[in-house]
Amino acid sequence: MNGSMNNGRPLMAIVNSNMLATIGLKQLLQHVMPIITIETFASFEELESNNADRFFHYFVETSIVLAHRQFFIERRRHTIVLTISDDPDKQLSEFHGLCINQPEKELIKDLLLLVQHAHGKGQNLPPAPKALCTKILSDREIEVLALICQGLINKEIADRLNISMTTVITHRKNITEKLGLKSVSALTIYAVMHGYVDIDKI
Repeated sequence: MNGSMNNGRPLMAIVNSNMLATIGLKQLLQHVMPIITIETFASFEELESNNADRFFHYFVETSIVLAHRQFFIERRRHTIVLTISDDPDKQLSEFHGLCINQPEKELIKDLLLLVQHAHGKGQNLPPAPKALCTKILSDREIEVLALICQGLINKEIADRLNISMTTVITHRKNITEKLGLKSVSALTIYAVMHGYVDIDKI
């Protein structure tokens, strides 16, 4: 199984009967790995009828993996099992697992860790488009962004950087406008992927 590209972007498949969970995961994955293309399937049969071997990775709910174990065992290095429990005893030991029943911040952290481990800190991924590698933020904005991702509020950021609250608010506004990202989750993903903040600090 080689996995295919879509205009130079790796293809990922989400196979999950829960459409709301699928939409949420797709959105998070696209923030974590903007260079990927994601296709979603509500069943294994849908995946199979769409040339299943085109994909680099499969994010699949547990029941579908169990029902089609042989298919996924043969592709276990490329399969991430979506679970609702983070208890290791309730997960499939042969596969990487991702608990989707946890707070968004923890889910993002797990996704980022998964990406870094699976791809040798990104070395095995195709290079990101130049626009994604370009330094968009000023040094001060990067400092503010890193502190936002670490959970500090405006007053704490102002105190830490010895600047006024008004300046912090202005920096926050500039950061969201420049990046086109409004949620702290999206900002956190951007900061970790660009090396501005360590995963262990979020």
